[in-house]
Amino acid sequence: MTTPTTVTKSNDAVLEAAGVTMRFGGLTAVRAVDLTVAPGEIVGLIGPNGAGKTTFFNCLTGLYTPTEGTVSYKGTRLSHKPHLVTQAGVARTFQNIRLFANMTVLENVLVGRHTRTKEGLWSALLRGPGFKKAERGSEARAMELLEFTGLAAKRDHLARNLPYGEQRKLEIARALASEPGLLLLDEPTAGMNPQETRATQDLVLAIRDQGTAVLVIEHDMRFIFNLCDRVAVLVQGEKLIEGTADVVQADERVVAAYLGTPFEGAPGEEEAAEVDAAEAHAAEAHAAQATARTPATEAAQPQAPEGTQSQPPEATRTQPPEATRAQPSEATRAQAPEAAAPPSEQDQDHGPGQDHAPDEDAPNGDAR
Repeated sequence: MTTPTTVTKSNDAVLEAAGVTMRFGGLTAVRAVDLTVAPGEIVGLIGPNGAGKTTFFNCLTGLYTPTEGTVSYKGTRLSHKPHLVTQAGVARTFQNIRLFANMTVLENVLVGRHTRTKEGLWSALLRGPGFKKAERGSEARAMELLEFTGLAAKRDHLARNLPYGEQRKLEIARALASEPGLLLLDEPTAGMNPQETRATQDLVLAIRDQGTAVLVIEHDMRFIFNLCDRVAVLVQGEKLIEGTADVVQADERVVAAYLGTPFEGAPGEEEAAEVDAAEAHAAEAHAAQATARTPATEAAQPQAPEGTQSQPPEATRTQPPEATRAQPSEATRAQAPEAAAPPSEQDQDHGPGQDHAPDEDAPNGDAR
């Protein structure tokens, strides 16, 4: 069981998630998570790999429909359709970059403006005065965002040609193009060097200063604790603790969760105890079998006489086959019985076990 945490609920909360649960068949990826984000606040969401952080994000943004619980934005319950969530004022980036690689930097940001333009299909096809005015306004806003993120000089570059860190910035600029009140960032510094990480931290703080609340998932603890007003910790789909950076860092359960050390009341503790007991039983059975075999094995092994040293097998293998075969001496070959010679054709006419004398001694050539 997790320790209850106090969650401040306000009618002015930008985001309010209540009892969000997500199941996939028999697997519960997120279990009864409560979380709020206030206007102008930066909240961090951390936890080991597989804790359910991205699944929780997907529930907030309509990619997944929660099995249980509700998600509200500024007091209004959000739809389970992603484009309606974006229209409501919630934007996000993804853990894996999802830019339009063959479009320019400016065009990628303009894509993010589509939820804020009121011109329809026919207006776009006819390209009337209303559409052209909206297009000029969208382009001006897109250039403001490129200036804000430091990408204005590369407005005409293809997105695929940008360095990795600038591609991350472009994703943030595209998300900001929808004018969100809440921005969700999924591991925005993944794969970045320290300089790029610091630049991203400054960018997120600047976004907050413009009045946009931020909820961020990240594995870089220094980034999270330097940036966030509050931090929530997910472990195996459940919220373990929520509080300031100092409170979270001082909690031994958080350290245990990251180091893999079990702690009392941890989610999945009973299952882990069952696995440990089964492994211990198997180890004891294996040790008992090994002990039972040891006396018989030692008794079966022949003991070498004292003073006799066995030769290593390498010495035997290194001798050529010719050296290991004994050569008969000249005297031995001279004394070899004639019977050892190959039988003659006449000898072969007699069956085995039949004695016979030479033909000249046998009467009528028959000796029996």
